[in-house]
Amino acid sequence: LIFIDELGNADFVKNDTQRCFFCREGLFTSIKHLSEEMGWPHIVEGTNKDDEADYRPGKKAILELGIKSPLKELGFTKAEIRELSQKMGLSTWNKPSMACLSSRIPYGDKITPEKIYRISESETFLRSLGLTQVRVRDHGEVARIEILPHEFSILLQNTLYVAVIKSLGFKYVTLDCEGYRTGSMNALLKVAHGA
Repeated sequence: LIFIDELGNADFVKNDTQRCFFCREGLFTSIKHLSEEMGWPHIVEGTNKDDEADYRPGKKAILELGIKSPLKELGFTKAEIRELSQKMGLSTWNKPSMACLSSRIPYGDKITPEKIYRISESETFLRSLGLTQVRVRDHGEVARIEILPHEFSILLQNTLYVAVIKSLGFKYVTLDCEGYRTGSMNALLKVAHGA
C-alpha cells in the first residue's frame, strides 16, 4: 500500500485547472519509486477511449512518467469494458463511475478536508436511498445534486435528504435538472475559453 497525502500538496489544494496533473504526478511518482524497488517493468492505469472527450490534465503526467494506458491504446470505450467485464463474470461490470471527490469542487475554490468530508457524507447518504449514480457538487453554501433523471422521483418523494445535507454545512440543497453527467464542472472551462 502507498499512502498519498494530496491535501499536503499546495498545488493540488489550490485547485486550479491543473489540479489533476498535480494529483497524478504525485501518485504515479510514488508508484514509480515502488515499481523500481520491486523490479516491475511497467505501470498501467485505466484511462479509456471515452476519457479523451473530456478535459483531463492528468494525462500529461501519465505521459511524462511513461505510464501505460492499455485500454485507451486499444481503443476500448466504457461500454465495451462493461460488456466484456460482464461476459467474464466480473462483479464490478456495472459499478457506477467514481471520480475523485475533489472534482466536485469548482476550480479556484480551495480543497479542504471539511469540503471533502461533507461531499463524501452527502453522497454516501444519497446512495443509501437507492440512487445509483450520484454527485454532490460543492458550491460553497449550495449543494448541487446530480443524479440520473429516471431516479429524480426517489428524491422528490423523500425530502429527508435535505436536512441531512444541510446538517453537513450546506445552506441550500438543489437538484440539477440536467441530471448526472461526467465533467459538468468543466463546462465553466469551455465557457471561459469560448468553446
